[in-house]
Amino acid sequence: QVQLVESGGGLVQAGGSLRLSCAASGIIASTNVMGWYRQAPGKQREFVAQIGSDVTTKYADSVKGRFIISRDNAKDTVFLQMNSLKPEDTAVYYCSLDSFGRRYWGQGTQVIVSS
Repeated sequence: QVQLVESGGGLVQAGGSLRLSCAASGIIASTNVMGWYRQAPGKQREFVAQIGSDVTTKYADSVKGRFIISRDNAKDTVFLQMNSLKPEDTAVYYCSLDSFGRRYWGQGTQVIVSS
């Protein structure tokens, strides 16, 4: 059973920073992709960033240059450093893990950016 546990969300003023963490547990493929998605109220869930076990990264255009994704392979943990936050970044952020042909999701962590 794979589980993803996120932490680090909260309330921050525009221009501020937050760091999200997501720890995976269970049987995980050595070749995998971990990522972050977000869902704002009334909107569909959207891709934010991903990082492979080979440390290749991909970002949504809306966060390029502001967010940095990283991972600790030894701890099966992924991080999302969010800088220069904007009110439009307000959403529930979900961690994802692609392993053995399946996608797993965390429970989500709320990020609120006040103007």
